[in-house]
Order: sequence, then structure tokens, then C-alpha cells
Amino acid sequence: MRADRVFAYGAAAGLIGDLLLGDPRRGHPVAGFGRAAARAESLLWRDHRGWGALHTLVCAGGAAGTAALAARAVRDRPVLAVALTAAATWSVVGGTSLAREARAVGGALAAGDIEAARERLPHLCGRDPQALDGPGIARAVVESVAENTSDAVVGALVWGAIGGVPGLVGFRAVNTLDAMVGHRSPRYLRYGWASARLDDLAGWPGARLTAVLAVAAGGRPREAVRVWRSDAPRHPSPNAGPVEASFAGALGVRLGGTLAYGGRVEHRPVLGGDTGREVRVTDIERAVRLSRRVSVLALAVCAAGRIAMGRRAG
Repeated sequence: MRADRVFAYGAAAGLIGDLLLGDPRRGHPVAGFGRAAARAESLLWRDHRGWGALHTLVCAGGAAGTAALAARAVRDRPVLAVALTAAATWSVVGGTSLAREARAVGGALAAGDIEAARERLPHLCGRDPQALDGPGIARAVVESVAENTSDAVVGALVWGAIGGVPGLVGFRAVNTLDAMVGHRSPRYLRYGWASARLDDLAGWPGARLTAVLAVAAGGRPREAVRVWRSDAPRHPSPNAGPVEASFAGALGVRLGGTLAYGGRVEHRPVLGGDTGREVRVTDIERAVRLSRRVSVLALAVCAAGRIAMGRRAG
């Protein structure tokens, strides 16, 4: 069986596994990678970009290299190759967990229990929940659903289509490192620089595909394109900007504005402010459904792209 079909079958099986089962309950490979990366940080940390780059190379390179060895070991055994691709896809995508956490916060808000919503919000994002009211929490959830659709699903599928199992695993490793050390705190401003920049590069194609698919699947294509073109360039993140802007336009809501992270206040541009309305609790479910549609379309696009590349190479 050709490698392009191995990816198509394996990625489809892995995404179906995530939709039906969610993340592995125990022994999650991403959690194991996080523990290993934290151990490497304890040995390598210096307030220096070079040491941070070494940390990125050791962790992300080690994960991708291990995945490459595993893929090489089964490349002549199609059934095992498909199974490995399916297992890797299931491990690195997180669409079902994303939907579950978003709905949990939305359920608490709908029940009027804002304290429960604040307690649950850190499972989705790093905002300061105590600084947010109900609409602010709902907006944070919708923004997190948009951004994590790209980071936790579409980006992984894109790199899986490009590089097979090493691409899947390598992308997730880079994304996890960025979440661990890529933020702008005194400890990680220099040490996390390489992880943050590599995550920006790795996330670029997935973010653009996510934005395109949100335009296609959101039911408001002209508005989604308009908000993407007008508002995304003003966002401080080169990848979150297009994704959040396209979701804002597709859902007809306003995203962005003043945010609080770890005691630090950021004033971000408003996305969709010209025509969008304030986010409501019911928009959380709408965002989750849009995320699911985007994920399924991304699988189709990436599988078709990999098969087309295989035919051209053949």
C-alpha cells in the first residue's frame, strides 16, 4: 500500500477514534512528552536563547525522530503502518476534548453558575477567570475553540499529510513546547524564544487552512472573508489572527479586546467589531459545531492532498 493511502486511512481512523472516544484516559503520549520536556528543561534551563533552542531541538527533534524510526519499522507492513498512523492521529488531535471542555463551561454559564464556569475555564486557556464576567468567559471559550481547532486538529493533519507519522508527532511536540515555554514571562522570554518562533512557523499552514475552511463551513462566507482580511492583520499572533477573525465573521460575533493573562493585561484589537455582536452562551455550541465541520473538512483536504502528491510522485 502506498504511503499516501496509509496516511488517508490511518488519519481517518484516528480522527474517528478521537470523535468517538476522546483522548486516551491514561498514559496519554502528549502528557508523557510534557513530563520529558519538563525534565529536559530542569537540566538545560539558562536565561539564554541558545539554551532554549537546544531544548527545542532535543525535545521536538527527539519526538519526531522516534516517530520516524517507528514509521520506518512498519513501512513494509501496510496494516501496521495504518494502525500506527491511526494511533498517532488519535494521540495528537484533541477535537473531542476541546468540545467537551467548551460545553462544560457553556453549561455552567447557562445554569447561571459563573463560579463553576470560572473554575473550568483554565482547562481551555490561560486567561485569568476571576477578571471575567459571563460574556467575557463566553468570548474566551469561543476564541479558544477557534484557536485550538487549528492547533489541536487542523495543523496536525496538515503536517501529517506532509510528513506522515513524524509530521503528526513533530507538530504536536512543537505545539506543546510552545504552551510550556513559549509565553512572554521573565523566565521564558529568552529561553522560550525558539519554541515560540518554531510554533509560529509550524502553525502557519494549518491556521490558513482553518480560516479557509471556517469561511466555507460557517454559513457567512462573505462576512468571514471580510473580517479575516480587515481585522486579522492587527492581531498580535500571525496564526491566531486569521483563525479567530474567520470564526468571528462566520459566527457573526465580536472577539478580541482586553484580555488578562497571569496578572498581565493585554489590549488586543476587536475582531468583527463592525457588524458582530457580543458573544452569547449559545454561541459556544455554534463554535463547537463549526469546529467539528472544519475538522472533518480538513481531514478530507489533507487526505486528498496527500493522495495527489503520491500520484504525482508516482
